[in-house]
This record gives sequence, C-alpha cells and structure tokens, in this order.
Amino acid sequence: MLKDKIVVITGGAGLIGKEFVKAVVDNAGIAVIADINEELGKKVKKNLSEELNTQNIDFIKLDITSKNSLTECIGYLDNKYKRIDALVNNAYPRNKNYGRHFFEVEYEDFIQNLGLNLGGYFTTSQQFAEYFKKQKYGNIINISSIYGVVAPKFEVYDNTAMTMPVEYAAIKSGLIHLTKYMAKYFKGMNIKVNALSPGGIFDHQPEAFLEKYKEKCLNKGMLNNSDLKGTLVYLLSDMSKYVNGQNILVDDGFSL
Repeated sequence: MLKDKIVVITGGAGLIGKEFVKAVVDNAGIAVIADINEELGKKVKKNLSEELNTQNIDFIKLDITSKNSLTECIGYLDNKYKRIDALVNNAYPRNKNYGRHFFEVEYEDFIQNLGLNLGGYFTTSQQFAEYFKKQKYGNIINISSIYGVVAPKFEVYDNTAMTMPVEYAAIKSGLIHLTKYMAKYFKGMNIKVNALSPGGIFDHQPEAFLEKYKEKCLNKGMLNNSDLKGTLVYLLSDMSKYVNGQNILVDDGFSL
C-alpha cells in the first residue's frame, strides 16, 4: 500500500515509532527514523533492518524544535531521494519535570513542555509543508491522543503514582486543532493533514491501573503499539486520498 513512499517518522526510535517504521517497511515503503537520540536511532535502524531483512530503513538525527536541524534533515532527504511523501509527527520531547501533578506544575515547566512538544510539531509541520508546497503534494499525520478529545478519567490512576499531566491535555488538544487549521490553510496546495489519536498504550504500567483502564474499554483495554499500524498505513496510503483535517480515534471505546 505504500510502495516506494518516503515516510519520515519523528521519534522513530521510540516505543510507537518503531512499530510505525515496521508498518511502512511491511507495506513496501521507505521509513526514515528522524530522532534526536543518534545512538538509539542508529541502533534501532540496525536491529529493525536485520529483523525485517530490509534496506528500506534510513536514519537522520533531528531536533524538531530546531529550524536548522529541520532544514538539514529536509535537505538530506531531498538530495538522497529527490522527494518526501509523508511526515509522521510522533516525537515526544519533554523536560525533566514533565508529568507532575496539577498543583506541583511550575509555570516555566508548563511553558517549556508546550514549546517542546506542540511548538516542535508546529515548526516541523511548517518546514515540511514548505517543501511539500514546492513539491506540489504532501501528507502530514499528527499523533495526538484520546486525552486531546475527552477529559481525563482520573479514577483509573487511583492507588498509583501516575496521573494524566495537564501539559499533555493542552498539547494534544491543541495538536488536534492545529491539524484542522493546517488542513484548511493548505487549501489548494495538495497537502493533507490528519491526526491519529490512540488510547493508552501498554508499557508495563501498574496492574491496578491496567485493570481500572480496561473497565472503561469495550474489549481489549490497553492497546499494544502495533494496534495503531493499520490506521497509520491507511492515512499514509492513497486509500485515504480525500480524508483531510480529520482526527481518527483508536481506543477500544475508552472515550465513549
């Protein structure tokens, strides 16, 4: 479904990013891991290339908050492949104080985390969209969250040290509206922009949390990172050619 498409995945060395890389390669595309962690990114490229027996995985170091880094990334890809078909905004930058409870969050941390994440998504989209405009086509997929759509269900965090960070709610809800803004702004440029909003992804969370979370779902509960692949491939493929400005939820009914 993605034959020979050049797909850039920011945060491609992470938990979800690695599955996105696999999905692109499994569908005959070329996956570019764009990650700020060069050592990890190169390791993931090597491991996945061996696992999938493919040469269709590339790596480039990228800081999504740096215009210079983005310019270098786009220049490298254009020089090597002569085109870029799609951007998947999947990176998850945050500072060391991210994830504190509401009354413990400092103004500086709130602003910095919104800048790193939402600001990074904006800058990355802006720079790639400029390239897409000259190229006369492009595709941007923003990875948002159900917590960009619905209010947190704080009760699922009872008896754990976990919470749903306030910065996360602001970032992900803002990202969904940014998706719609860009889709409208790019009218006539043949650049489509959509969001994919997952439910919770299993990452060895406490059992108490997993049980309460599953009670809010319809069948499975927490998703595996591989459960998002089908929707991603659909949005990257020509089958979704006229799906634009939308937010697709993959959450086993958690948001209902």
